[in-house]
Amino acid sequence: MNFKNKDDFWVFYMNHHSKPSTRKWHFIGTLFSIIFFLFSIIFNWLLLFLVPLSFYGFAMYSHLFIEGNFPATIGYPFWSLYCDLKLFWFMVTGNLDREMKRLGKRPVLQLF
Repeated sequence: MNFKNKDDFWVFYMNHHSKPSTRKWHFIGTLFSIIFFLFSIIFNWLLLFLVPLSFYGFAMYSHLFIEGNFPATIGYPFWSLYCDLKLFWFMVTGNLDREMKRLGKRPVLQLF
């Protein structure tokens, strides 16, 4: 697939994250990776290896065992990272339901 811009990819990305559990696992992985990144700056740079491990580990689990698809990161690493952080931000700010409605998807109750 070829995408013209990040907005086109965002729609594709959200289709691959249709289940609330998948989005929750992504949230947890992103949160842990941010925490590990900060800890690596403050305490020990060797903790930096935990950043991609947590970020992609939780995502891989959710895609393979919950969503039943392959992560978009494999083919589109940079746009996928951008969308992971965008999804995380929507969840933190409580705007995911609004975004889901905008994309024409059924809104879900947010727990984060």
